[in-house]
Amino acid sequence: MDTAHHDRAMSDPAGLITDLVMETGHGLGREQVREAVSAVAGGRAKSRRLALALAGRPEVLADGRSPAPRAVADLLVALHDAGTADVSLPACAQCGKKVRGFQRAGQDWYCSSCVRAHDEPCAACGENRTVASRDRAGRPRCAKCPDHDGRDPVAVIHGLITALDPGAGKETVAGAVRRSAPRPSYQQKLAWALEQNPALLTGDGYLAPLRAIPRFIEMPGDAGIAGVVRPACGRCGRMVRIDKPLDGVRVCRTCIAHSRTEPCARCGAAREPVTRDGQGRPVCANCFITAPENLETCTGCGRVRPVGRRTADGPLCARCPPLAVMACTICGQTAPCGISRATGKPWCPACQRRRAGCSACGRREAIASGTLDTPLCSGCTPPPPWAGCPVCSDPDHPSPGQCARCLINARLEELTGPGDGPLPPGLQALRREIATAGHTITATRWLAKPSIAPVLSGLADGSIPLTHQALDELPQRPALAYLRQALVATGALPARDEEMIRLEAFLHGLPDAQADPERRRLLHRYLIWHLVRRMRSRNNGKPVTRQQALLTRRLARGAITFPDWLDSAGLTLASCRQGDLDRWAGSGRAAYREEAGRLIRWAHAARPASCYLPAAARWTGPAAVLDGEARWDIARSLLQ
Repeated sequence: MDTAHHDRAMSDPAGLITDLVMETGHGLGREQVREAVSAVAGGRAKSRRLALALAGRPEVLADGRSPAPRAVADLLVALHDAGTADVSLPACAQCGKKVRGFQRAGQDWYCSSCVRAHDEPCAACGENRTVASRDRAGRPRCAKCPDHDGRDPVAVIHGLITALDPGAGKETVAGAVRRSAPRPSYQQKLAWALEQNPALLTGDGYLAPLRAIPRFIEMPGDAGIAGVVRPACGRCGRMVRIDKPLDGVRVCRTCIAHSRTEPCARCGAAREPVTRDGQGRPVCANCFITAPENLETCTGCGRVRPVGRRTADGPLCARCPPLAVMACTICGQTAPCGISRATGKPWCPACQRRRAGCSACGRREAIASGTLDTPLCSGCTPPPPWAGCPVCSDPDHPSPGQCARCLINARLEELTGPGDGPLPPGLQALRREIATAGHTITATRWLAKPSIAPVLSGLADGSIPLTHQALDELPQRPALAYLRQALVATGALPARDEEMIRLEAFLHGLPDAQADPERRRLLHRYLIWHLVRRMRSRNNGKPVTRQQALLTRRLARGAITFPDWLDSAGLTLASCRQGDLDRWAGSGRAAYREEAGRLIRWAHAARPASCYLPAAARWTGPAAVLDGEARWDIARSLLQ
């Protein structure tokens, strides 16, 4: 295949397929061929594979021979149904028979007679028949000889679970079995696998031979059945969904991606490839999305960008929302239009890109308002009379009396009362900032949040005191955190170290969740009296940064995982020896290894433990948070 065909297969696959079919002289019209191609080609990836296959071997249209993608055979059948006799039906790869219905094996297609030639002897009756299933030992079975042991799979699995939790309901187990394995034959395989290895239910689910086993184990655990342990990833040890097999164990999607990592042929980054180029070299997702052949013209903004979504009017980029069909106030055409921020009136994408001489100043600029006969640039466009008004009454506005500013003020009156009402000074300042917000859409959406509206109403009528303590007692949501920051910025509340408050609540909750009193005391000493105390001394009165809080949370999680491993091994920090620690570090199942290493080194120095795990590298950077001037001093020294 030459370069021209390859490039066109990337940019216009449907057109290339149509031209290749038309060259065969089959007698069909171009529109008929295009309809058949559109019905078969499907999406962009499938149409490109079809175009590359036909460009590489156009003779398949005449002889119907495989190997070729399935889309080629579907196209042959569609063209034959359209009324041409010059295009061959798919030909069996073994006997050459022309067939409409076929079965595939790799890149080849076969007729039903040749497929039966690959039958195997049934393990029960001995007849050479099509394999319908396999028995418990993996031997073939025909459709007449299924391997049934006469037991109900649900009853078998329920018996295994009741051995762990006698109170487990049979209906709960039956529902989990049906959702994870809908087919009866697969339910039987599920029962066989769990019966052969009951430890799969108690933490060894990453060794499951069937994909349905990890999915099934999640359901009884979510239903509150005790004893059923959700399995961790067999490679990274994280408690996430696992189903893919890798090196004999079930792993998470992240580990699968890491195992498939290859250097991208275009950017050189080590990532999981999503496709391969014409030479078979890997291409990462970023390079595939931004490749010139994958960019299309957005119908919203007119720019050539990656496709975010497809609509009936054409592709849209990620920044352009679906447009409503309205009459453009500039050109008068009825088309998908956006709303101009300068006028608040509809204008179509063509007028958004239109440039002309301004009828007021004479400069050639982008049109912002006016008409095609009397265009106006953005500098000469008068502000709309309703912009910022408390009661808008512009008859030309798309919704007179309902501009965004009026809707915000009406909503604020519902929540906090009239603007001249008896509100605290800080709350009055917050109301004024919301009413005059530059982004009216953001303010409108924020006031509609269910976690904000009742709080503002409570602060206005006094049912919720305007204090940090009162806000702490409410359900914590991101919107409530933003409201707190806004109240601090307007002076309604005093400033406080929010990162430290949230971090202390998180750290105090970890020891309280431990059932062992000795472990609670150990975690309290490490988390509060070591991590928090050291962070406070380093900050020297300055607020905690986001990165410091995230690091401390990660260290706290590592401090939980290592004692859990000690419990599973029947050890404690005092009885753990260096050999036990080396066995944990080299097991490949050590989660949060670096974070747990800090707990071990602290315990060694504080004498609760005798084992020791040396650090990979000692931090030699700043011992305190750098302010802006200190960062500039470092930058100047590097430039010199």
